[in-house]
Amino acid sequence: MTAPLHFRDARIVCPAGGERRGDLYVTDGMIAAVPAEGATVIDCDGLVLAPGIVDLGVAAIDRAAFRAGGITRVGLMPDQSPVLDEPGIVQRSALIGRPDLWIHPIAAATRGLAGAELAEMAICESAGARAVGTGRRWIADSGVMRRVLDYARDLGLALITHAEDAGLTGDAVATSGETATRLGLPSAPAVAEALAIARDLMLAEDADATIHVRQVTTAAGFDLVRAAKRRGVKVTCGITPAHLLLSDIAMSDFRTFALLSPPLRSEEDRRAALAALADGTIDVLCSGHDPRGPEEKRLPYADASPGASGAETLLALALGLARDQGLPLDRLFALLARNPARVLGVEAGVLTPGAPGDVILIDVQAPWLIDSEALAGSAGNTPFDGLPVQGRVRRIFKGGRELG
Repeated sequence: MTAPLHFRDARIVCPAGGERRGDLYVTDGMIAAVPAEGATVIDCDGLVLAPGIVDLGVAAIDRAAFRAGGITRVGLMPDQSPVLDEPGIVQRSALIGRPDLWIHPIAAATRGLAGAELAEMAICESAGARAVGTGRRWIADSGVMRRVLDYARDLGLALITHAEDAGLTGDAVATSGETATRLGLPSAPAVAEALAIARDLMLAEDADATIHVRQVTTAAGFDLVRAAKRRGVKVTCGITPAHLLLSDIAMSDFRTFALLSPPLRSEEDRRAALAALADGTIDVLCSGHDPRGPEEKRLPYADASPGASGAETLLALALGLARDQGLPLDRLFALLARNPARVLGVEAGVLTPGAPGDVILIDVQAPWLIDSEALAGSAGNTPFDGLPVQGRVRRIFKGGRELG
């Protein structure tokens, strides 16, 4: 049992209740309606008090980065070593972070993520899996994909997909266009994303299954998701700050920190992503945290590994987007906390009575410089190295217990 807490004079931001100035109470690790006797008083002095971030689709467990970024729960991608396709591996993954971090494994949809044989999703769910996923790959066989959707639907789990038609992407490291041509990089057309999304949405609609497209990054992809939502398809989608703030121009100097999966897109697609954020097409803002050391990044661009360290910078970049795009903070924390929790089927991401006492105290005005050499995580491979930002987590609480 944890000691009761009384957060006094906070700017409380709740995706379910809006924003207000006042007090918040935590008793027995849960948000409470009234203060408990003998509660420890924490004077917030007007700082923002918000739900702990639920980061959907991280590639690695990086406790220091998560703590610095205000992340209290993560959806762990199935692309681990070994792959999360066996109940013992799933169960171990779900337990290793507690009590400081709750890890919600995304079990592999197919054995070894090979896209051929279905994995034992039901057993993995009983071991702690909160969703099933295709990892960094797309399931090319439509028959297999339909069976995966049927199985996930019957289990009441969302299928989290990667949307790139591998028949088009091959070994590409960039999006086809002027930048890729000028740099002489192997590239693939942006339509590879839309083709994958179109097929998956049609199958999900036919199966009446729930599907989450982990990252949508193109105008055509957003149009497909938008239209599917209008038809009542059970689809949600996410994006990282990188695809909202950067276009393929960012890789013009062959800087491998800008090598991502999916790759950076054209400026037109980036603007379409901002429009999708504004109109509600995008449901989840995630870090895509995929830390890579110098042995994987200090290579020629075409030989380096894709991925970025995004957990520690997610909140500051998201706050900047909210300021620039006019998003209210309660909407922002729906993207960062409530909506990803819903995809995973967990009761979190809000500050209403009965919810977990996962809260972060934020100074939204605190200025700092993103420095790849100074990040707390296991690697600092961020495409935002050197960018001045605002917004720092001052204190973080998991289940009513402060994390040091």
